[in-house]
Amino acid sequence: MRWTTIDDPNRVIRIIQVGAGGMGKAWLRALRDAPEVELIGLVDLDLAGAKAAAREAGFSNVPCARSITELFVSTAPDAVLNVTVPAAHYSVDREAMLLGLPVLSEKPAAPTVAEAFSLAAISEATGQLLMISQSRRYYRTLAAYKAALTRLGHIGILTHQFFRAPHFGGFREEMASPLLVDMSIHAFDVARYLLDEDPISVYADSFNPSWSWFSGDAAAAVIFEFASGTRFVYQGSWVSRSLETSWNGEWRASSEQGTALWDGENMPSLSIAAEVVDLGETGDDRELREEIAGSLSEFVGALRSGVEPSGEIHRNIPSLAMVEAAVLSASRGERVAMAEVLDAAGQ
Repeated sequence: MRWTTIDDPNRVIRIIQVGAGGMGKAWLRALRDAPEVELIGLVDLDLAGAKAAAREAGFSNVPCARSITELFVSTAPDAVLNVTVPAAHYSVDREAMLLGLPVLSEKPAAPTVAEAFSLAAISEATGQLLMISQSRRYYRTLAAYKAALTRLGHIGILTHQFFRAPHFGGFREEMASPLLVDMSIHAFDVARYLLDEDPISVYADSFNPSWSWFSGDAAAAVIFEFASGTRFVYQGSWVSRSLETSWNGEWRASSEQGTALWDGENMPSLSIAAEVVDLGETGDDRELREEIAGSLSEFVGALRSGVEPSGEIHRNIPSLAMVEAAVLSASRGERVAMAEVLDAAGQ
């Protein structure tokens, strides 16, 4: 789809941020450090908390309110940054787009695939860009890993291991499937990025170890099948107290030609025909901004150029569908076709 672009490359993009909690504070710092944007309003139901977060980030004079609409006329924003809790993503994105504002939203796009399709329809009807921030796509070493995979030919199996032990408190520790619903989408989305295709089915098993401090399932094992025959195997836990992986997990890709590894942080390694390949700087884009700064940079670039970003709502829905299908499979104890989830969402 197309949206109205901001043609002046020197004009600062004026942004209202919605959400001033833990992740909201991280985004405030990202906005502060990005010269191409200006924070002109902060929205949160907790006004006192919003004002305190703004002051902490160096925005002592930014106006605060409880809704975008309250600030819309007085601030004349160019865009909205949605950093609310997942349950509020739909309503905030909808409000912004109906006001004629493009949105950069934290993942997931919405609580359900059906609601995500609704947001896609609103994006089309209003002509406003909705981009979902999949911030773990933005790493120089991940770009290098993707480049390494192109040298392996057809990937037979791609695996991901994620083992951490965070104590979040709040909504995550009360969710029914915290690992799959809140975290696995990062790995699922990166798998789509690495393989350049979408899965056709999934089999998942989720559970909650006896020592878990989460109310819901904090561990899972998942197998996705792709049309090309590739399998993507995900293993994860949010209650593994030692020898933790990075937040990006650990990756292994195997083909007839060889194997490529990435530890989630450092440059990957590649072996073809039992010989280690020197990757040098292959795929290592020194200009790439990382994590949420990368999302923000791509969003601003899309507003100025009209080039569709990787997280555009239509392109992001398959990642959310992977989560929903995995949760459904775990609840049934059987393989689930991706088409079932998409059809049930009305597509």
